[in-house]
Amino acid sequence: MPGDSARPSRLIVRDFRNHTEFDLSIGRPFVALVGENGAGKTNLLEALSLFSPGRGLRRADLTVMARAGGPGGFAVSMTLGSREDGHRLGTGCEPPGFDGRPTRLCRIDGAGVSSPVAFAEFLRIVWLTPDLDGLFRGPAGDRRRFLDRLVLAVDATHGGRVAALERALRSRNRLLDERPDDGRWLDAVEREVAELGVAVALARRETVERLDRLIGETRDDAQPFPWANVRLEGDLDDLVAVWPALEAEDRFRAALRQSRHRDRAAGRTLVGPQTTDLVVRHGPKDMPAATASTGEQKALLIGLVLAHARLVQAMSGIAPLILLDEVAAHLDPRRRAGLFEALEALPGQVWMTGADPAVFAEVGHRTEVVRIGN
Repeated sequence: MPGDSARPSRLIVRDFRNHTEFDLSIGRPFVALVGENGAGKTNLLEALSLFSPGRGLRRADLTVMARAGGPGGFAVSMTLGSREDGHRLGTGCEPPGFDGRPTRLCRIDGAGVSSPVAFAEFLRIVWLTPDLDGLFRGPAGDRRRFLDRLVLAVDATHGGRVAALERALRSRNRLLDERPDDGRWLDAVEREVAELGVAVALARRETVERLDRLIGETRDDAQPFPWANVRLEGDLDDLVAVWPALEAEDRFRAALRQSRHRDRAAGRTLVGPQTTDLVVRHGPKDMPAATASTGEQKALLIGLVLAHARLVQAMSGIAPLILLDEVAAHLDPRRRAGLFEALEALPGQVWMTGADPAVFAEVGHRTEVVRIGN
């Protein structure tokens, strides 16, 4: 497994979003993409995020990533480490075929691999975007997606389990609607839901407990980003916290059987990991994150993402690539300086976006400032 020195040293993007071709060699730990709104700065962060499991930071379909007016496909490649002894990672999609569906391609050193999960051997990525600003006040579903992103950065197979669970839940809902008296098939699909649900819940629990412990061990009330308490809240989360995995599966399966009539009336499954919530508290003030001010929530979220980056390194042995979209520009001078100080303490590479290059003046000696134009 590569060490901390395996940072991206070159990025090539072709026919992605608004970029016909972008080729950048990187020699510094910070990369600042500056330019007017709409120039395509976030598009480049999204291109980088495709080297993590899942659908990238926008969770978009492949078809909308291909450049309008282009050939219909796109390609993104990066070199990790030096050209001589580094690794080349590539991803993208071919133009849609006769069925109208694009084909995702992933390669490592020229050899095809089955999915972006394989990139996790060489690269881990964490990100923070403006879309997350309302995380603590928004619906629980938004926090679950954020939670699963945290888990994916340390366990690249987690996304496959979540997707399989969603398929199994859809099958159960369909059976309850169309064949509610078919006990044999319902028993079978509920067994699958229970096995997958407990596996998802255990992976989430391990990550959140490790993150909360790391925050507790390194917290500092004097820092500009307040520390957070994090925990999970949900019926299945309570089960896996008390019972061994097999016992938790049995109890979850019994709960599914007992809730069939209620779930059929609701049109969805009302118990399980799809109802989990990530509960976050502002540590220094000991209050729910949702009741903090907008500025406090922003600072709390940044502190949480920075702690997660440290956890990723501790659990994987790989210093993560950190993508920050329009984060520094909205901080007051004290917190901006604190952000750069915290980022400089991390060994991973950091990519940031902003409209004003002056925002990055404090880390200018370590920063590649790249101007992006339409």
